[in-house]
Amino acid sequence: MSAADKGATDTVGMSFLDSTPRKLVTVYLPLIIFLFVLLFPFYWMAITAFKPNNELLSRDGNPFWVIAPTLDHVKKLLFETSYPQWMWNTVVVSVVSTVFSLVASVLAAYAIERLRFSGAKHVGLGIFLAYLVPPSILFIPLASVVFQLGLFDTRLALILTYPTFLIPFCTWLLMGYFRSIPFELEECALIDGATRWQILVKIVLPLAVPGLISAGIFAFTLSWNEFIYALTFVSSSEIKTLPVGVVTELVEGDVYHWGSLMAGALFGSLPVAFIYSFFVEYYVSGMTGSVKE
Repeated sequence: MSAADKGATDTVGMSFLDSTPRKLVTVYLPLIIFLFVLLFPFYWMAITAFKPNNELLSRDGNPFWVIAPTLDHVKKLLFETSYPQWMWNTVVVSVVSTVFSLVASVLAAYAIERLRFSGAKHVGLGIFLAYLVPPSILFIPLASVVFQLGLFDTRLALILTYPTFLIPFCTWLLMGYFRSIPFELEECALIDGATRWQILVKIVLPLAVPGLISAGIFAFTLSWNEFIYALTFVSSSEIKTLPVGVVTELVEGDVYHWGSLMAGALFGSLPVAFIYSFFVEYYVSGMTGSVKE
């Protein structure tokens, strides 16, 4: 067999891997299954939020479709509960906690990775181990501290306690990203007379924008969905955050207001989904630690 015939045979053999049946089994079918598993909860929340009570409690009909849509559950959620206030509390707590945690994490990660002081690796390891401590253990001593400081039942209690689990994670994430930035850039800036602060602000941070966005998205998501601290440190209805308010205010004993519950869960998940979809390119770039030079 000649070399040309052998090459043609190899090409035909490799083309079998790109055939339509093989793509259907190895690519499209897994993607369809993944999308179904991922999106079905949102679909179920949506149809439940617009189902009237008689359809929700009925055993007849198709449970995966709405026959007579209604806005009664949404009306009850928005105008008969403190849902708008819960949403505002969640936004304030999440944004302030995320900003504060990012500032502290940037300074900590830069000091550990770029200043090269003795014991930097041990400090970084200690910060990462602090993130592994379960919140179910930390909230007990934190509750005592919050009560003694007179911050119980305030948004400030959540703003000050959320960084206890946000800063370790963001610092660990940014340490990996700062490590990928070439040291030669800083050395050239130091030779030109730049200070460490100028290097951080004008060189490192612009290159680390994808990493900052990734850390910010993670911190915002963790703050938005946090439940244990918000349930422990806040008791007033007007101070509650979204996860706690929906669960505690829309469940009366053994009566579950499923329509309003699902509407609240659906509306509460939209901001996070929007942020992920809007910053997806920066998010992926930040997770892979890429640096555009």
